[in-house]
Amino acid sequence: MEAIEHPPIFRLPGIPDHVTYTWLVMVILAALTFVASRNLQLVPRGLQNFLEVLLEQFQQMIDDVMGPEGRRYLPLIATLGLFILTGNLMGLVPGLAGVTSNLNTNAACALVVFVAYHWIGARKQGLVPYLKHFAGPVPLALKPLMFVIEIISHLARPLSLTLRLFGNMVGGHILLAVIFLLMGLDGLIGWALSGSVPGAIIGGIGGIVTIAFTVGFLYPLKILVAFLQAFIFVMLTMLYISGAIEEAEHSEQHSGHH
Repeated sequence: MEAIEHPPIFRLPGIPDHVTYTWLVMVILAALTFVASRNLQLVPRGLQNFLEVLLEQFQQMIDDVMGPEGRRYLPLIATLGLFILTGNLMGLVPGLAGVTSNLNTNAACALVVFVAYHWIGARKQGLVPYLKHFAGPVPLALKPLMFVIEIISHLARPLSLTLRLFGNMVGGHILLAVIFLLMGLDGLIGWALSGSVPGAIIGGIGGIVTIAFTVGFLYPLKILVAFLQAFIFVMLTMLYISGAIEEAEHSEQHSGHH
């Protein structure tokens, strides 16, 4: 990866790039929030309007997936979504590092989700009843086995969240880096400037086609993937929290019948 991708233009000595650019994402989001909320108006305009529309989209998603009960988790879900989306889009800017192309950043986000939905479930119905539902509605003899299987499946969730985001973002960066390498002075552009007529024709046409492909198809596709991966991460977060809430409501109804 280092061989085909240039390091970012801005680096802090002794601090890993993904940490530096995580701070940058935080500064960007904090600055946008500050500017948008500095002079709140009843009829929103500009940045305030843009951020309100964004938050309404998150709220609509929460209502669709979790119901009105999920609105209290809007700060967690919207923060994760905006952080991941900004990190994804930052990776598309030449000279900047994409924070979601690093396993550590993605694992941190996934662990926040993992801890949050278990904490929400345990707080909703108490720790012991919450742990009991891991054993499931199976015969007593199978409950220990079911409990172990459930624990493994829950532990796999942060791993899958981390690797899915990492794989999709890094895959796109590697593809772009390879194309830039093919187009460079050692590739098509170098061939076009070599002085030979066949080299100029093939290198020139190849360079134009590659640029058109990158600008017209690859970059729009990567922007779509950036939005899609943020959406998938947020959707799975909502489903996990929703599962913990539903389990609590199911337990309350069950105890109510008794």
